[in-house]
Amino acid sequence: MERLQKVLAAAGIASRRKCEEMILAGLVEVNGVKVTTLGVKADPAVDAITVNGKPIKSEQKIYLMMNKSKGVITSAKDPQGRKVVSDFLPGIKERVYPVGRLDYDTEGLLLLTNDGEFANLLTHPSHHVPKTYRATVKGIPHGTALEQLQKGIKLEDGMTAPAEVEYHDVDTEAGEATITITIFEGRNRQVRRMFEAIGHKVIKLKRIRFGELGLESLGRGKYRHLTPQEIKELRDIAKSKTHKIHKK
Repeated sequence: MERLQKVLAAAGIASRRKCEEMILAGLVEVNGVKVTTLGVKADPAVDAITVNGKPIKSEQKIYLMMNKSKGVITSAKDPQGRKVVSDFLPGIKERVYPVGRLDYDTEGLLLLTNDGEFANLLTHPSHHVPKTYRATVKGIPHGTALEQLQKGIKLEDGMTAPAEVEYHDVDTEAGEATITITIFEGRNRQVRRMFEAIGHKVIKLKRIRFGELGLESLGRGKYRHLTPQEIKELRDIAKSKTHKIHKK
């Protein structure tokens, strides 16, 4: 017997947090009885569980890494008809969900899975999984400005955790700098807002690492399956109390 939200997440319905919202909204039934409170347990091998009237079924777990292009929505569908990540997953029949998000104008490493437990493990705020970005910004930030990011900076939704920051390249002629930054949170548009807070607008942003996982030679708009070892390493780093960043 497992908590109902965990059963739903394991069946690939959505992340555990989203499954909790579905339960509270009265969208889930167990043996014909609507469940609207958390804490109920069920056994998918014995109990008849439905979401929106449709029975859940166990799916083969799938774990993907994609090199998302700029101008693609990190969503299953878009009401405005823009390209979404699922448009770039030929041959994938399972319905997969992004592990965290990259905004419309951000490119780079994106994980997708139908394993809600795995997604929750990597995105839960208490786990502080490192994510590394390469940001090209207007102007050339002084060292003292970068030190603010390293110590943590106040945004409208509170102080950020300390970040790892270093120069990657400086173009004095164009008046731009490219900076590598590793954060341990997953707030909305966090990297862009952090640089804006020190007076430097981000003009190009790419996620290059998620934990120890890097894009390597994966082409833009392409995807591949994660290896069992990579999946294990991501689980391990999410459960670890200390994180060592692989710099490349």
